[in-house]
Amino acid sequence: MTPVASAPAPTTARVPYPDLIRFTTEVFTAHGLPADRALASAEALCHGDAAGLTSHGLTNLSRLYLPLLAEGRADPAAEPRVLADRGAAVLVDAGRALGLWQAGAAMDLAAERAERYGVGLVSVGRATHVGCAGHHAARVCDRGMIGLLATNCGRQRIARPPGGAVALLGTNPWSVAAPAGELPPYVLDMSTTAVPTGRVRAAARAGEPIPPGWLADEAGRPVTDPAAFDRGDAHLLWLGAGSGGEHKGFGLGLMVEVLAALLPGAGLGPEPEALDGDGGPTGRDDDIGLFALAIAPAALRDGTQAGLDAHTLFSTVLACPPADGAGPVAYPGWHEARRTAEAHRDGVPLSPALLGELTGIADRFGLRPVTAAAGPDAGTGLDAAAGLGTRTGR
Repeated sequence: MTPVASAPAPTTARVPYPDLIRFTTEVFTAHGLPADRALASAEALCHGDAAGLTSHGLTNLSRLYLPLLAEGRADPAAEPRVLADRGAAVLVDAGRALGLWQAGAAMDLAAERAERYGVGLVSVGRATHVGCAGHHAARVCDRGMIGLLATNCGRQRIARPPGGAVALLGTNPWSVAAPAGELPPYVLDMSTTAVPTGRVRAAARAGEPIPPGWLADEAGRPVTDPAAFDRGDAHLLWLGAGSGGEHKGFGLGLMVEVLAALLPGAGLGPEPEALDGDGGPTGRDDDIGLFALAIAPAALRDGTQAGLDAHTLFSTVLACPPADGAGPVAYPGWHEARRTAEAHRDGVPLSPALLGELTGIADRFGLRPVTAAAGPDAGTGLDAAAGLGTRTGR
């Protein structure tokens, strides 16, 4: 298939981080979220743009979250209920609460239990889209804990099992975060498919080709035109595709389905109705399941020494000599932390198109729009996300 031509990279303008948080919080408040939930949701969503993970940033405000609220698929005033409490393990019915807030609340509860028991597990059903999983998993790092967050896609089915003819699973992202001493936390945030659908659609909007290994046609041939996915001419591949390892990505996707959906009784991708599919995506991402786990190393060993060992581990990675012609060696989370710090200091880079969308939202709901600082900042959302290499979400 002929790849689409690369479009010139549009310039971006930087918007002060506090202004972006203010605006996004007001949007969620206007849709019925309580003030604290609106702020937490805004921080989770804006994290994507601040960290360079633009496929999971504010581009999803009008494409995903506002429709969820408008259609009643997410309940802004939901009061999650505890269905079972076993001390170190808790089962929660989210009641369709906005996942941008619910995922963080689940991690906070898991951390509270880990402080008492050394480990805390919060299993959540009836949730909605959570945004960047790594943002939530990393919440516990300031407490000296290791966090793990996994989420399925409810009954939305996007990817086929290797050798299969119908889609059974979503992108099923998961994240592991850990303190790294005085260094930025380790944050692995990835989908179990080759990339999330947001990365594919970002390339389509930018008019840029995608590399082989993301999509394939019915004959299994690589597709480099990202628009082919939404046209139904290509399907999403698993992590490891192209090297014969797609069964590993699929196995990880099933692992997430077990931990995040089977455990709390959330919506399953592999249900009999999925077998009636035609090979393309089916279902909707309702009744999403979450798996939130916090582990407190200090409950098992000396916490000070654990912190020193973490610094040794990750500083040694950073000190690894680069191969000829390669850039500096880093670990997952390092680039994101650097970009986030820069965005908080200098402003969050947003494309003109996204700024226009946000202005339209402000007009629609009578809010004060965000104001971009003068002067463009080079880069595109696709480039920023691709340069990190460790982020794939849904």
